[in-house]
Amino acid sequence: MLPSFVVLDLETTGGSPAHDRVTEIAAVRIENGQEVARWSTLLNPGTTISYFIENLTGISNEMVRTAPAFAEVAPQLLNLLEGAVLVAHNARFDHGFLLNEFARIEIPLRVKTLCTVRLSRLLYPQHRSHGLDAIMQRHGLHSTARHRAMGDVDVVLAWLACATQELGAAQVQRQAATLLQGSAALPPQLETAVKDIPETCGVYLFYGEGQVPLYIGKSVNLRSRVMAHFQAAGKVAREMRMAQEIRRVEWTETAGEIGALLLEARLVKQRQPLHNRQLRRESSLCAWRLNADPLARPLLTLVRGEELQPREFDQLYGVYRSKSQAIKSLRELADKHALCPQALGLESGKGHCFAHQIGRCKGVCCGQEKPELHYLRLQLALAEHRLQVWPHAGPVGLREHNAQSGRSDIHVFDQWCHLATVHNEAELEATLQSRQTLAFDLDSYRLLLKHLLPSGKRKAGLFLLAGGVGKAG
Repeated sequence: MLPSFVVLDLETTGGSPAHDRVTEIAAVRIENGQEVARWSTLLNPGTTISYFIENLTGISNEMVRTAPAFAEVAPQLLNLLEGAVLVAHNARFDHGFLLNEFARIEIPLRVKTLCTVRLSRLLYPQHRSHGLDAIMQRHGLHSTARHRAMGDVDVVLAWLACATQELGAAQVQRQAATLLQGSAALPPQLETAVKDIPETCGVYLFYGEGQVPLYIGKSVNLRSRVMAHFQAAGKVAREMRMAQEIRRVEWTETAGEIGALLLEARLVKQRQPLHNRQLRRESSLCAWRLNADPLARPLLTLVRGEELQPREFDQLYGVYRSKSQAIKSLRELADKHALCPQALGLESGKGHCFAHQIGRCKGVCCGQEKPELHYLRLQLALAEHRLQVWPHAGPVGLREHNAQSGRSDIHVFDQWCHLATVHNEAELEATLQSRQTLAFDLDSYRLLLKHLLPSGKRKAGLFLLAGGVGKAG
């Protein structure tokens, strides 16, 4: 298949290369079609082997108690791998564990890898499953030591011999060379060709077996960002779990980064991907409204949901993703500026508040501070949290142009809300004539603060359409 390669398999204490450890290594080196070395050893992982893993592999805590640590066998393994391609079934898994084991002893591992799961997909595209058990069943292979390292190595070697006999050595060599030109980091079950993902700005979606996305992300270089996920799988447990589930990648190109940010936020809220932890649906957004009367009690009330109207932002302070976050923030503000929690609505009752009793309130609750002075201090304390009023007379458009692809997007906004992304004047006119309900979105608000405020510094290539329909500058 290749001039020099080592078929390797590991048994481990679990599925996370960053946290779990190796319990057994087996490797067979092949040079010019001939076996020249065969080696295997149990390893003491320095941690407990679970009952589940012991049942799966047959390797017990007692068996590895006197076995060498990885550091003791590392020189022998490096010598075996020198100048060869590491071949493994789901190579990303074994390679990820080896990278972490070598990193723990501060030795860099540099070796090319070839995954026989991916090789099986290329050689036998008519079959859906390419796990070791499925391959054994299809080719009539047998093993008395399945889930032991050398037993699985022998199965891979037997399959390579079968494939060479059925398809010819030239076909196997050609497809192996194709894989070596790609990346070892790719999940073996990935059905999407990474070379088809454009190196442009946009949004990508990871899918498993179902219709709900695993993850949605954005990047100024889609292919590079997708590959970064796969390359991190050997060290980051969350990336490893996602890489084990992914089957296909979909993407949408945008003219620029702002379009990608807007599309990502919208899709995450609509599709609710399993692994996204931010940009979730924000039905619980809330802000504080300040009463115009210094004598009112409470001085602040919480507004949520549809009450959170951008046209009233001159009276609102926040925004917070939950009621508990809003209350926590207000308590911290009261404590920092010696404001009365009773007047703010954080405490019930009359007379001296608890904060006044411990010297953290100046006494508006008991007549020792004038309400007007307390109100002024509250306004000053809240000033940096005040929401920005929409700074334009009407809707505006923000144009992004990608010189490489020739694509132009015009993002239309009103009252901090993203109305649409359009591509010509007809679509722009239709958007401005529509009477859609404005739904406040915190992520869009924060994004626009950087680009649409009159005093804001706009990025190169962005053009403002003021006051409704207009032409990009």
